[in-house]
Amino acid sequence: MHGYDEPVYLISVVSTMLNIHPQTLRQYERDGLIKPSRTSGRMRLYSQRDIDKMKVILRLTRDLGVNIAGIDIILRLKEQMDSMEIDIDRLRDELNSINTMGSVSKNKAIVTKSRYELVIFKESK
Repeated sequence: MHGYDEPVYLISVVSTMLNIHPQTLRQYERDGLIKPSRTSGRMRLYSQRDIDKMKVILRLTRDLGVNIAGIDIILRLKEQMDSMEIDIDRLRDELNSINTMGSVSKNKAIVTKSRYELVIFKESK
């Protein structure tokens, strides 16, 4: 079994799987929507992640009528959201670790001011 990010599928296989013309895949690559890996002989190889991204692109174009510029914006926003979710999870784990170690007592409030800064306020009496 191959990894999710391992490039193993040729363009002919992907076009058959997705029921699209290989030229459509080439056009989406020129538009910067996908970026398949290349062999030393310059053959395109797609990973399962690339295929899943293509499924999203095809859903947006076929079912929702989104144009290429709109798809580019949507995909960039999705990448930013995914990155932010990772940051939030990391900060949540860090906060849980601090609370578990007792560094912050339960009678204090913790407010996040930005993604990287914690402001701690004492509970007012």
